[in-house]
Amino acid sequence: MKIVEISAFGAPEVLRLAERPAPSAGVGELLIRVSASGINRPDVLQRTGNYPVPPGASDIPGLEVAGVVVSGDEVAMAASGFKVGDRVCALVAGGGYAELCVAPVGQCLPVPKGFTDIEAASLPETFFTVWSNVFERAYLAKGETLLIQGGSSGIGVTAIQIAKAMGATVIVTAGSDEKCTACLALGADHAINYKATDFAEEVKKLTDGKGVNVILDMVAGSYVAREVECMAEDGRLVIIAVQGGIKAEFNAGLVLRKRLTITGSTLRPRSLEFKTAVAKALKDKVWPLLESGAIKPVIHSTFAAVDPEELTGSLAARAHTLMESNQHIGKIVLTWASVVGKA
Repeated sequence: MKIVEISAFGAPEVLRLAERPAPSAGVGELLIRVSASGINRPDVLQRTGNYPVPPGASDIPGLEVAGVVVSGDEVAMAASGFKVGDRVCALVAGGGYAELCVAPVGQCLPVPKGFTDIEAASLPETFFTVWSNVFERAYLAKGETLLIQGGSSGIGVTAIQIAKAMGATVIVTAGSDEKCTACLALGADHAINYKATDFAEEVKKLTDGKGVNVILDMVAGSYVAREVECMAEDGRLVIIAVQGGIKAEFNAGLVLRKRLTITGSTLRPRSLEFKTAVAKALKDKVWPLLESGAIKPVIHSTFAAVDPEELTGSLAARAHTLMESNQHIGKIVLTWASVVGKA
């Protein structure tokens, strides 16, 4: 099978098209012929040598795929209801940048009705992350206010829509007026251009000084101090990335007085049991919203895994360059077929 591999740690150009033996489904797994692979920030970190592959996971990058089931563990397929020929999307610990990918059956979900494979491939990583952190770790409730740092990212556009669907008020930060406008169009109640305005002061104004109940933070670093200042009593701060640095100084007195919770998580190394439970929650509570059109995938760009003009090369490097530029709004997807699965 063709894959996109990391030939050495470094710039996007280290991504190259290669061939490897096709994998086979093991116990509890499905083998998927991949039509589309989602591009995510952890892929960039892995490429630069800053995100070690978990033990037992493929060194091939890619954490989410969509395509067709070609084979699988019969017992697992019987228990799950999946069968050969079904269109699925899946969260994987690695191996997504490939024509064929194995995935634990518990981490597979049916492609939502009416969705293309490109749209479906944009779902697993961000939806698993948002649901597990915002709703299970920070237990955001109807009527509460959520602040999303980086509202125009793949995580951000997902969090906006799910939170609004669940009855929350949503405030986002973004790095340009254009991105703020896009976030508002997706349903955010307020959008703050963090390059032009101090988000902490603006949040206090927007909440009449009460602060927000939950913050989803992909920055950390110096942001934490300001986040502590603009949180409501019993507020919950969830850190899911550290783009602003791993160290933070903040007013611990405010944490005590306001009874704040500061927590965080990473998804990739979590157990199969955990991810299976998240998949079930998504299927029950979020997939109906996708199929009804209440929540929509936001695709910024697609790139061919196999360069149509140079069949020995890939456009994956361009995808990573775009990801690192932070100029995108929504998801970036790698495609593996000339005709991607139809809705």
